[in-house]
Amino acid sequence: MRTGFPTLTLTLALLAPPAHAEIRAVVVGVSDYLTLDADLKGPANDARLMAETLIARGVDPARITVLTSDPTGLPAGTTTGQPTHDAILAALAAATGASAKGDTVVFTFSGHGAQAPDLSGDEGGGYDELLLPADSTGWKGAIGAVENALIDDDLQAWAQTALDKGVQVIGLIDACHSATGFRAIGGQGVPRVIDEAQLGIPDDITPVAGTPAPPLSGNFVFLYSSQSDQRSFEYPMADGSWHGEFTLRLAQTLRDAPDASWAQVLAATTEAMVQGPARQMPDGEGPLLSAQVFGTGNTTDRFPLKDGKLAAGLLEGLSEGAELTLYATPAGGDPLATLTLTKVTAREATFSAPPPETAQWAELTAAPAPAPLTLAAPVLADPADARNYAAWTAALSPPGPNPALGPILTDGTIALAQADGTLDPQGPGSTPRIHPEPGETPAQAVARTLDQAAHGLALRKVLAGATGRSLTGKAPLAMTIDRRPAGADCAKPGPETRFDPATAVSPCDQIWLTLTNTSGTAQDVSVLYFTADFRVQPIFPAQNLSNRLAPGESTRVGLMIEPGSTAGLEEIWALAVPAAPDAPRVDLTRLAPLQGTRAYAGASDPMTLWLEARMDPDAQSRGFTLKPAPLTMLRQVLHLTQGDTPAPMEN
Repeated sequence: MRTGFPTLTLTLALLAPPAHAEIRAVVVGVSDYLTLDADLKGPANDARLMAETLIARGVDPARITVLTSDPTGLPAGTTTGQPTHDAILAALAAATGASAKGDTVVFTFSGHGAQAPDLSGDEGGGYDELLLPADSTGWKGAIGAVENALIDDDLQAWAQTALDKGVQVIGLIDACHSATGFRAIGGQGVPRVIDEAQLGIPDDITPVAGTPAPPLSGNFVFLYSSQSDQRSFEYPMADGSWHGEFTLRLAQTLRDAPDASWAQVLAATTEAMVQGPARQMPDGEGPLLSAQVFGTGNTTDRFPLKDGKLAAGLLEGLSEGAELTLYATPAGGDPLATLTLTKVTAREATFSAPPPETAQWAELTAAPAPAPLTLAAPVLADPADARNYAAWTAALSPPGPNPALGPILTDGTIALAQADGTLDPQGPGSTPRIHPEPGETPAQAVARTLDQAAHGLALRKVLAGATGRSLTGKAPLAMTIDRRPAGADCAKPGPETRFDPATAVSPCDQIWLTLTNTSGTAQDVSVLYFTADFRVQPIFPAQNLSNRLAPGESTRVGLMIEPGSTAGLEEIWALAVPAAPDAPRVDLTRLAPLQGTRAYAGASDPMTLWLEARMDPDAQSRGFTLKPAPLTMLRQVLHLTQGDTPAPMEN
């Protein structure tokens, strides 16, 4: 949710806080609402997770106030209370009052958001943005507001008071306020938003026009769980516990961010969320985006062992079937064994066999092979729809646990929604539909489309698990992106400019990648494209062209968005594998077709074979039990308004 804190327009010299600066935090998690029928399952867990994350980054527990509906399991030494309106404002005031110039106050909020007509005239959009504490009720005409809601004006006043003292302000908001334009139909996730009708806001209230409030002045950064026109969701993990998608991925990122800036943390969190069950995109603003995050985070990529078990689990992004290599030390040393995780809970995991007695640390070697694609139970978008969907529903497999896609019966066919169950989040028709090809029956169309989706989603997961992510490490491949916008009737594109990720692409737009080997080793480079309807398209290399880049060498790769499809989020994957002397070229476009390398007799390089084995849990490992070489993936998300399969272009 955007809380109405405008971005500062001045350019400031930003420095990390001095070593003696103190950090105070107010952590809020509203799971249980006292009056509103709007309880959530994840915010109390989010509050505990954020408190643990702040402490892991060096914040003194005595300087953390946790206001949560359920204080169970909170770290020792923290101050606790209920997440009511007055308690939140009092905690923020106390943290500000105890802080001096150079100190930092962190405010995190997990719970419902909302919006209400602005009656003070200080909002350019005509609506106040709200965070809803536990004692929020509904619209009260006598006060012209939602009773006990935290409005953006209140939060901005608090933030400016802190900034005026020279205190840095950090806000991490896992809520949303956009409740219009979406249809969440039977999804696994729960949106963190309450609409105006549920709050009892009259339809006939007209926002007051006036002068927008001045922007904040000072050093601050705010990270939001989604864009201003998107919803934020919470989901259950494999052990049944719930978390906000943003909070979970942000905490995982901060664990691995020893020297990252807030902008790098936001980018890595976005990277993780794009691969998740909902396509919400986090956002951020403020002059401290380029400043370094406080604390150091973990000093090693390895997880500790305790009493023969792994002291890490679902909250660290691990899952059953993951392979870990065991070591005696937190860095370096010879591997002692490689074991698979069996039972994994939120904070602990067990191994497939007893670890060696000298093993004290474990490092993730490979993510588990993707589980078979499962679907939620089909849902009829319009209960009054009299069309016959019997042939479609008969073609669907029975619903399974942790569904990846939710079938929605609409428009005489099946729309395949993400796990959030949102229909057409990017505009009409943006949720992929199943359309029979000439001569196909509904059953054949369903089988073809689901096979395609299973392959695309599995490859996406395997590549992400094989590459991991580095916040501050230097990648061996650099990518710059330029765009030539579509001309009239796709006949002549416009001038080339640097691509802006915030700008949507359209039919006939040309996207040009410049890929440069920035390492001291030759790299084999491949480019794939992941479409909104789950297809993986090979882009580069094509026609047996060489894809090996010498150190310092660049290549230019183009693609064009063809007309025909509707809006959605799509992805460019640029992949690099270090080339061994005299070894065959690694061409990962062979993984793009539905059958992958199993249909390609010429694939013999270890990386392709290893990835193929990871795609198929029943495949033979072919002797590769560990990843044979580093694999780098640079990802760019495209917001597609209209378009279709991108076509490779000649340079």
